[in-house]
Amino acid sequence: MSNERTENFEKGLTLRRQLSGDKVVDEAFRDPEDFAYPMEVMVTEVAWGAAWGRPGLDRRSRSILNLGILAALNRPEQLAGHIGIALKNGVTKTEIQEVLLQVAAYAGMPAGMVSFKIAKEVFAKLEA
Repeated sequence: MSNERTENFEKGLTLRRQLSGDKVVDEAFRDPEDFAYPMEVMVTEVAWGAAWGRPGLDRRSRSILNLGILAALNRPEQLAGHIGIALKNGVTKTEIQEVLLQVAAYAGMPAGMVSFKIAKEVFAKLEA
């Protein structure tokens, strides 16, 4: 993978640090020889830089959208991280609850149940 840092990578790195935290980003880029390193570069450039970095939606709206997508796709690890990000972006616990109820109605009860479990775990961890 190229070491070239594109404009979208730099934009994504800044957003990722702001929303996920330095600890998460530092761990992701700790070892350039790690098998997953190219994936971290790609997710930073594409998801964070090219998608999150666009001006058409505010961060709060993107967070709500991401919660629905990740819950519907049943991606618990990513959902957990994005619940914390959503809270930073001003999404309330009640709004997260409503997003997850909507997912259950349209994507299925198992996706909804898992998503509620993950959300409860994140809330408990943040409140501890």
